[in-house]
Formats: sequence, structure tokens, C-alpha cells
Amino acid sequence: MALLKFRIYWEEDEATYRDVVIRHKQTFEDLHSIILKAYEFDSKHQATFYRSNDFWQRGREISKEIYEKSYKAPPLLMSETSIGTEIKDPNQKFIYQYDFLKGWTFLIELIQVIKEEDPKTDYPLVVRKEGLGPSQYGTKDMVTSKLTEMEEKYDLQSDAEGYGEEGEEDDTDTSADGEQFSDDQEDAF
Repeated sequence: MALLKFRIYWEEDEATYRDVVIRHKQTFEDLHSIILKAYEFDSKHQATFYRSNDFWQRGREISKEIYEKSYKAPPLLMSETSIGTEIKDPNQKFIYQYDFLKGWTFLIELIQVIKEEDPKTDYPLVVRKEGLGPSQYGTKDMVTSKLTEMEEKYDLQSDAEGYGEEGEEDDTDTSADGEQFSDDQEDAF
């Protein structure tokens, strides 16, 4: 059974993305659930997918339910549509919208087809997270372990230039010509 690896970008910042792996026979309902899990969103709101092209234009809709709209062609249902049936291009793209009032939009791109799956793994699954994801209900939850985790990830090594041991102070200053002065000498200027 083939696996599909998708990269899911947050529309506001393409440096923030999540990679997920899902079976081609799983449904868009499964993809919807793993996206919410990857970005740590709840599942309280409506959502829909659109098949897309290289220009991120919206094509056929794949919806959680049929909404009260005038459709040329009614949307496909997430729970009934397997992902593999909507892959028309080796770099297939989808647009995912969540919480129509807040307007969360994610851009999804097929980045790899994996021929063999690991029988010990439950799919779908998140395989990579890059960037600090958006906070679903504002910034109040951002000052938590997520921010601390990001700070630690990009923290400089202890032996990096310019950083001494904690509590150490360097009370010398260097002039433009390379001469060093102590704090007492510098005050004389």
C-alpha cells in the first residue's frame, strides 16, 4: 500500500510547516484530523479542502458536510473520499480551510510517494515540524513550553564566541584600534 507524504504550510508563513505521512486509501477526514493534531488545534469548527493547482487556485471542494450553497457540482465528502482518488499530479496541491470565522488557511503539497509502509506504524502520522505554529485562539498560550522548546532549539552552544559562564563579567572594552581598557580607564574619557 502506498504512503503519501504531504507538507502542510501555514498560509501566513511558509517557513512554518508540518510534514505528515498518510496511506493513499485513507480519507480526507483522516488528513483533516492529522493536520489539526500537527498544529495543535481543536476539532470544534468546520473545515473544507479544495483540490488545487500550482497557482493555488481552488478547484473541486472536499467538505466535511454539504453546506447551504449554490453549487455547480456538489462537494465531495471528506469521510467518503480517499486521498488517492484526488491525486491528479505528482506534485498535487490542496488548500485546507479550518474555522471559517477565523479563516485558518493551510497550503498542502504532495512531496513524496513512499512505496512501502512500516507495518508497526499507525498512519497518519506527523514526521516533521518546522517553525512555531499559530495559536488557534490568540497569543496567550504561546508563552508555554512551545516557546521554551523553540528557544532551546536555537540556543547557542556554551562554547560559542561571546558567551562566558553564567555570572562571569568581562570588564574590558576594546577601542577601534584594538587597545583594551578596563571600566576605570574607560570612565576617564
